[in-house]
Amino acid sequence: MGARQRIKHKKNSEKKVEISSQSNGKVNSECNGKVNSEENFHFEIWLLLAVENWIFDFGRPIAASYVPLEWSPLNRMSVGDYFHMAYNVITPFCLLKLLEKSPKKISSTVTYLTVITFVMGASIHLVGDSINHRLGHVGYLHHLSVRDNPIMKTLQPPGLVNCFELLYSFDEEIGHLMWYIPFFFSLFLYFLGSFLPSSKARSSLGVHHWLLLIFSAVYYWYLVTEGQIFSVYILTFVAMVITVLVNFSQGKKPDINGRFLYYTFTLSLVLIAAWVIFLWDDEVMRNKYPGVIYIPEPWSFYTYYYEDYIF
Repeated sequence: MGARQRIKHKKNSEKKVEISSQSNGKVNSECNGKVNSEENFHFEIWLLLAVENWIFDFGRPIAASYVPLEWSPLNRMSVGDYFHMAYNVITPFCLLKLLEKSPKKISSTVTYLTVITFVMGASIHLVGDSINHRLGHVGYLHHLSVRDNPIMKTLQPPGLVNCFELLYSFDEEIGHLMWYIPFFFSLFLYFLGSFLPSSKARSSLGVHHWLLLIFSAVYYWYLVTEGQIFSVYILTFVAMVITVLVNFSQGKKPDINGRFLYYTFTLSLVLIAAWVIFLWDDEVMRNKYPGVIYIPEPWSFYTYYYEDYIF
């Protein structure tokens, strides 16, 4: 009889241990689920991308124009060139890490070709932009076209102006397109893979997300206006809107990273519209940007109106 009681007691103890371990496992899995949901936002990548964009892209022309010439003579690389080199390394690294973290696997061939093209375009732009900003130290006026610049009208032989127009084309057209098309395409690729069933998508962004979003959106306003790439930007944004509508009809929504990217593009579009309205009747800017799409460059606006009052 005593043996039976001991066996029964042993079985009850084993059941309690099993139930306890199952409960602990459930609690641990719930805790891990909460941690994973918090870590799902790639804060370190978005922050690094935003900070290095502001420093090495926005800060590049400032450094190139206002660092004393004694530190970087006209026949040597400027501080802005080193900024551009850093940008050409850090930005593709961020894009690669972002695409690696896509919830849906992206073709490695597409990823590599996109990033390689981005690096090539940014490198072409590095050379053209370097010379373009160095010309500002010898009287070149950035708010005027190449042929309308006084120093170009006196250039001998006159055929050299064609060479400078080619340089301008590599800087402002070829370089920009080969740089920005892969950049926006990389972001769109990531956005495509960010959709989840509506029940699993987080409902809202936190305060720190919104602060980083505003910080990023202002940069994208600068990127689109200074780079003269509104057509590339708006096509990307329209593709994002269509993607949202198609997935919404299937009961899916972008996750927190996808929403962050979508809201960033939306806010930057609002800023671009405000910028165009602000300069709508500006005759000087209208003269330099006579096309159908009128989006003046901030740097041209600054050099014409405020360069003599700042720095």
